[in-house]
Amino acid sequence: TKEGYEVKMVADGQELMDLLKTYKPHLIILDLLMPKKDGFEALKEIKADPNLKSIPIIIASNLGQTNDIDQGMNLGANDYIVKSDLSLEDLVKKIKDLIN
Repeated sequence: TKEGYEVKMVADGQELMDLLKTYKPHLIILDLLMPKKDGFEALKEIKADPNLKSIPIIIASNLGQTNDIDQGMNLGANDYIVKSDLSLEDLVKKIKDLIN
C-alpha cells in the first residue's frame, strides 16, 4: 500500500476464487499452503478461466523444493519467490516489472 497499490487479502484459496468472481486484480501474490483450497489448485483454476488467465501471479511460499517451484511455474505462475529469501524491496520490484 505504501507504493500506491490497492491490496486485498484473503484467508484461503476458496476465498480467493470467490473474490475473483467479482474483482479482477492487476496481480496476485499467491501462497501455496492455504486451507480449503491450496495454491496449486487455485492457480490451476485461475489459469483455466479465460477471464482470469491473463492476471500475473507471483507465488510466494516457504516451499522451496525444486519440484514445488517447477510445478508452480508449469501451472502458469509468472514468478516464484521463497518467502525466507524475500525482501520487500525485491517483491515491489517484481510487482512493478509485471504490471507496468
